[in-house]
Amino acid sequence: MSRHKHYVPDQIRPPFGNYVHAVEVSANSRILFTSGQLGCSKDDAIPESVTEQAEICFQNIIAILASADMDITDVARINTYLTSREDFGKYMAVRDKYVASPPPASTLLIVQGFTRAEFNIEIEVTAAKMTE
Repeated sequence: MSRHKHYVPDQIRPPFGNYVHAVEVSANSRILFTSGQLGCSKDDAIPESVTEQAEICFQNIIAILASADMDITDVARINTYLTSREDFGKYMAVRDKYVASPPPASTLLIVQGFTRAEFNIEIEVTAAKMTE
């Protein structure tokens, strides 16, 4: 269960998907910013499908969070970059397997590409954990 405050004001349109409009992080929290994670496994394998690349991205993020004594419930924001609008649904199916409830704030952009043409997706998160 997240200790962050989540905001979806009645005065504006509800989110289009499984996210909230804003997440407030307590002042007594450790903040973790991940670099963008690409769909590349530890052994440098890069699957072709966005689904498999997204799975690798989220598994990498989970490993990073664990190394900081955090987990997916500590994620306050997800930023995702996709190279194809057609892959949106495939990405969301993977994302929704990993997103905690209540969900984080989220942004998704369609981009022209990454440093290597075989990458279809990049995901970064901001996480925060109460220090109590």
